[in-house]
Amino acid sequence: MNIVIPDDYQDAVKTLAAFRKLAGHEVTIFNDTVTNLDTLAERFSEAEALVLIRERTAVGAELLARLPRLRLISQTGAGTAHIDLEACERHGVTVMTGSGSPHSTAELTWALVLAGMRHLPQEVENLKAGRWQRTLGTGLHGRTLGIFGYGKIGRLVAGYGQAFGMSVLVWGRESTRQRAREAGLEVAGSQRELFERADVLSLHLRLNEGTRGIVGPDDLARMKPSAVLINTSRAGLIAPGALEAALRAGCPGRAGIDVFDEEPLYRHPMLSLPNLVATPHLGYVERDNYELYFGEAFDNVLAFAAGK
Repeated sequence: MNIVIPDDYQDAVKTLAAFRKLAGHEVTIFNDTVTNLDTLAERFSEAEALVLIRERTAVGAELLARLPRLRLISQTGAGTAHIDLEACERHGVTVMTGSGSPHSTAELTWALVLAGMRHLPQEVENLKAGRWQRTLGTGLHGRTLGIFGYGKIGRLVAGYGQAFGMSVLVWGRESTRQRAREAGLEVAGSQRELFERADVLSLHLRLNEGTRGIVGPDDLARMKPSAVLINTSRAGLIAPGALEAALRAGCPGRAGIDVFDEEPLYRHPMLSLPNLVATPHLGYVERDNYELYFGEAFDNVLAFAAGK
């Protein structure tokens, strides 16, 4: 099959052991993201199969109409919100999904927690510039970790917090709260209480119409000036512009984020804020996870090509 893989920013796919599964197929890899419809149609014009890296490129009805050779979209991970499934059905394009591991994102979440609480990026730069001990960090032991969304990743992060001696406070929909109670964790009485009490508050919700903008300016304003907000889930969970305004106002005092409304992101005024630690959506970008993601996506391509 003629296979196209867009958005391989790090030129990493060819270095994976899983890539050998595609031996004998014609594979084209692009290392950047484009959004222009004409450019996408040109790049994908010969593709019989697209292997998409998460939600980096959207595939809508207008693009599908210009790809008559396309027969398969093999998605890394399980998400399909960026794919027009009804249009795929009309055009006879099969969509296949896989799975992923929650561990890589949970681990990055905790790295952002530590970086934010102990001012690690600033102190690394201070030391390189010849400055010694310029900040006073905050410890985790005995403080409250707020978990908004107690799914696979939220459960792991809650466990990390307990290992560091933190009290865990959970909020989310009723099924979330019930799972937390069954795990012996404290459940907040309301979303407001979660934001008021947490010293570290980490978001672990799926982005959908019910959760888009679920964290608003009032929620952020209720956080302690000493608190840290962490978002490794989706930028759209926070109302547009609310986090930047809150950080400038000092409540919460700090934030660690891995996700943005526009990706890839190269310039944004918020990135210059001294109380923000930001990473370029690295949560799932880890070798073991890539082997899992692409291994399953390539297996799906091979199964499709074999008529299975």
